[in-house]
This record gives sequence, C-alpha cells and structure tokens, in this order.
Amino acid sequence: MYGYIKGIVTIIESNYIVLDNNGIGYLIYTSNPYSFNINDEYKVYVYQNVKEDEISLYGFKEKDEKDLFMKLIDVKGLGPKMALGIIAGNTNDVISAIEKGDINYLKKFPKVGDKVARQIVLDLKGKLIDSETNVKTNEELVEALEALGYKKQDIKKVIPNIKSEKIEDQIKEALKLLLK
Repeated sequence: MYGYIKGIVTIIESNYIVLDNNGIGYLIYTSNPYSFNINDEYKVYVYQNVKEDEISLYGFKEKDEKDLFMKLIDVKGLGPKMALGIIAGNTNDVISAIEKGDINYLKKFPKVGDKVARQIVLDLKGKLIDSETNVKTNEELVEALEALGYKKQDIKKVIPNIKSEKIEDQIKEALKLLLK
C-alpha cells in the first residue's frame, strides 16, 4: 500500500490527474482535479483500492482529506467513488453535517440516498471531531477576538460559521463576519 506519491502533474482530466514520478505516470482519481496545476510538483496522499478486476488510486492534497475518506469507505454501502464525491464538498461542512445528523445535507451528494446517509451518521457521528482540539481552538479564538475589543456575545454568534482550521485563518474569518 502507498502512503503518498510525490511527482509532477502531467495530465488533468475531469475526475483524475496523472502524476509523473521518475518516469511512471500514476493515474490518480481525485475529488477536485482542477485544484492541481500542470507541471507543478505535489505530494499526493493516496489510497490504493484493489478489486477483482481493477486496481485504482485515489488521491488527496491534504492528509486530513485522506483520513476522512478512509473513514467514509468503512461505512457499509459506501465505496471509494461515492466517498470521493463526498470529499469534493467542503470537508468541514461534511464533518459538521455528520456530527449534527443532517441527513438532507448528505443526500445532496451523488448516489447517496436516505439509507446510506443514515448509515454514515450512525457509523461516524462522534468519531470525526477531536472535541478537545475544537474546544481549545474556540477558546483561543475567543481570547484573541476579545483582546481586539469584541464582546463575547458577538463572538459566540460568529464561531459556528467559521470553517477554517488554523487559528490565524479563523481569526481572519471571524473578523470578516464581525465587520458585516
């Protein structure tokens, strides 16, 4: 099994890229191939799917995306192609929908019906967010915004709308929301 492949993107198609690594072109299915640029070098985290009649690679720019993908393919009735379609959305929104049990949001993805959406929530709810990290980040964010002179009640209104993971990006996003 591969962890990642580092190489230069030589081809971009609607559902895959070809990554050249020492003269070998790996065809890698990705959720958003157009986020890559031709002739740029990338470290692509990959999952190798082996079936009776096919061996395929699924790739991700970020390790977090791969981790979510791996959890999704463990859900009964959800294969790699369906999981890749779900990953194509904002991963924070997907995690939030799973944690909230938002079946309707999950049903918006291709081939995800009511049964599969409920199975995703059943299998993954509570397993995707490290609550300690999330709480710590929120506390850091609140402290930073309070230091800038914002009131705690205003800050708490914007926190649920923040999508970024890094504290610096969260602060920027919060400031934009607070200035509206």
